[in-house]
Amino acid sequence: MFCTPAYLWREKWFTFDCNPTGSDQKYAANQQFCRIFARKKNIKVYDINRGIGTHVVIEEGLAVPGCTVVSTDSHANILGAIGAFGQGMGDQDIAAVFAHGSIWFKVPQSVKIVLKGKRPPKIYAKDVVLNLLNHFGANTLLGYSVEIYGDEVDKFTLDERITISSMATEMGAIAVLFTPSESIMQYCEKRSGKKLEMVRADKDAVYHQEFELDISQFIPMTSLPGHPDDTVDFNKVKKTKIDSAFIGSCTNGRMEDMHAVADVLKGRKVAPGVNLNIVPATDKIWQQCLSEGLITIFKDAGALIGNAGCAGCAAGQIGQNGPGEVTVSTGNRNFPGKQGKGEVYLVSPAIAAASAVAGYITVPNEIPDKPAVFTSGETKHVLSVKPRFDAHGEAKPALSDKQTVIEGKVWIIEKDNIDTDMIYHNRYLAITDIKEMGQYTFDNLKG
Repeated sequence: MFCTPAYLWREKWFTFDCNPTGSDQKYAANQQFCRIFARKKNIKVYDINRGIGTHVVIEEGLAVPGCTVVSTDSHANILGAIGAFGQGMGDQDIAAVFAHGSIWFKVPQSVKIVLKGKRPPKIYAKDVVLNLLNHFGANTLLGYSVEIYGDEVDKFTLDERITISSMATEMGAIAVLFTPSESIMQYCEKRSGKKLEMVRADKDAVYHQEFELDISQFIPMTSLPGHPDDTVDFNKVKKTKIDSAFIGSCTNGRMEDMHAVADVLKGRKVAPGVNLNIVPATDKIWQQCLSEGLITIFKDAGALIGNAGCAGCAAGQIGQNGPGEVTVSTGNRNFPGKQGKGEVYLVSPAIAAASAVAGYITVPNEIPDKPAVFTSGETKHVLSVKPRFDAHGEAKPALSDKQTVIEGKVWIIEKDNIDTDMIYHNRYLAITDIKEMGQYTFDNLKG
């Protein structure tokens, strides 16, 4: 990572968060190479015990409002939560920044979103961002810098803003930026040890587009397996039986998320046949969970607690889900192969915890007295995927309906805005030889 705020010297550092345990030799070798390089060049290393890099730099005061941070993390735009600009880049681009101390950007056009109305009870930050995905999809905000405003937005905590900013990538946006609240400014000043200037839009700021949505109409939502933007009313998947649940990631591994999960799990047990994995985003959050007794609540419920890191999203740190396995996840992506070979529904931490206890997808206030269990020969409910629509609301034709003449070998993917995880899965990120990398391109897609 590399940071260049106006009032800090240029900083460089390494974080090992995607696979902090070095679960294969390539990851282990790369991590050790970085450690040796860092020792020679006097570069700070936040090692395998520290957690997700974008969260660590906020905790450590390395990222502050108004700064620019570049990273190999495609969700570096999380830093929009504090009014900073974070940008994910390729490893060669980052190497160039390390060497030269600068990078070129094309400044994106800005879009303004105003959330009016009053936020309903039990609508979590994850529900807010899934509602935004439901409205905008993956293409409407493609390539824009998005600013979000509103009376309820002003009340969003740092943890809630992180959840929303972390899914800018899934909306196609370059970044989702919030004007820092006074409490966030105070937090960043305390962490950085510096007096900071408030970052806000100019009064005469010009926006490419402006949208107004009513947050009072937002509902609990989930993303169907395969596409984060394929969001539906939670009730459409309610009582879908599950095999596993993952709570954590850069989207929902914060302390407020851990509290929401503990509130659900306290005095309850995970349903028979369901595996629940909980992974805090950083070691400081992990330690706070320990000191507040949350780790005991999680363990008593039957959960597996992982060391801080990307965990489920990395398809390696805490294992993967297998073919036919149904998982509820608080991550930000559920592309095929992202967390394994099974199906992944994206939900809020409270719904993930409640579902783990119930044995099927549900909300905390509808957890049954007895969990659902699978009987011999029983199969899961399979939800039919809703049709895909174009920008004008018209149903897209099936691939078989298209008359296309092609010469040579072609792989047609029925999806716009192809994501980096689809092109090259993060479980192969430790491979640096281009010839070896080629054989794994689109490896996680069916076909």
